Amino acid sequence: MKVCYSDRYLVPLIPTHPFPMQKYRLVRNRLLEEGSITHWHLIEPGLAADEDILLVHTRDYWFRCKRGELTAAEIRRIGFPWSVGLVHRSQASVQGTLIAAKNALRDGVASNLAGGTHHAFPDHGEGYCVLNDIAIATRVLQRDGLANRIAIIDCDVHQGNGTAAIFQGDESVFTFSMHGEKNFPLRKERSTVDVNLPDGIGDEEYLKLLMQFVPAILHEFKPDFVFYQAGVDPHEKDRLGKLKLTHEGLKQRDVFVIGACRQTNIPVVTTMGGGYGKDINDTVEGHCNTVRVAWSFYNENA
Repeated sequence: MKVCYSDRYLVPLIPTHPFPMQKYRLVRNRLLEEGSITHWHLIEPGLAADEDILLVHTRDYWFRCKRGELTAAEIRRIGFPWSVGLVHRSQASVQGTLIAAKNALRDGVASNLAGGTHHAFPDHGEGYCVLNDIAIATRVLQRDGLANRIAIIDCDVHQGNGTAAIFQGDESVFTFSMHGEKNFPLRKERSTVDVNLPDGIGDEEYLKLLMQFVPAILHEFKPDFVFYQAGVDPHEKDRLGKLKLTHEGLKQRDVFVIGACRQTNIPVVTTMGGGYGKDINDTVEGHCNTVRVAWSFYNENA
């Protein structure tokens, strides 16, 4: 199994910034140090091409973003200061998801140690998301004839509003979002299926709901490919999550989603999504668990 990672995934932020940018490198390092992956399994993505990005994003938005011409209000909405590094970070994250998708077509499962930037809309970014990596990868797979029917299973605690808006009315893409009802974004978009969770939900009830919906998606929609946005912000100690999942609950979530895909022989890519633990080690451990679970299913079928 191949895992995409680049140091471009990190850009400098002020120390008080709420986004845990260092988590990407920490996840890579922990997986290497424990032997879950080796350097041979890592792929460093380059930068996504304009022609791929423009399958989803408007020419006006993307080229103003590249040139540093976004307005102050647009930059505030994204939540990161503009820089060339931010542009390259966004392109590398998209390319990582696209490379992972092509590897999953061969190996059944692959991971990107970034991505899941599901708040990006065609004409603007928001919520720490500049480009919608999963949407772009979806359109590239379809354009190139590599997959036709694609399901996006989004288990981040925040609704994948950008993804939902991009694919509204498109019967070739099934968008599933299981998120906190009272969490960001306050104005929700309409996914194919939205599961709105009350604050404080724990492992048992969460997993029961997940097991109700995911098999139905796979058996009734019959996707050729699945993108799994595996945000770890439903964790009980997340600063922004408002839910009460334990590490074991999150791990069982990953086992169920990835396992359901592999049992039906559907290629699946995992992306990281959000994670804002009071202790960054909780966030890192949650993301590492997703990759460990993906590896276990890859080894099972190797």
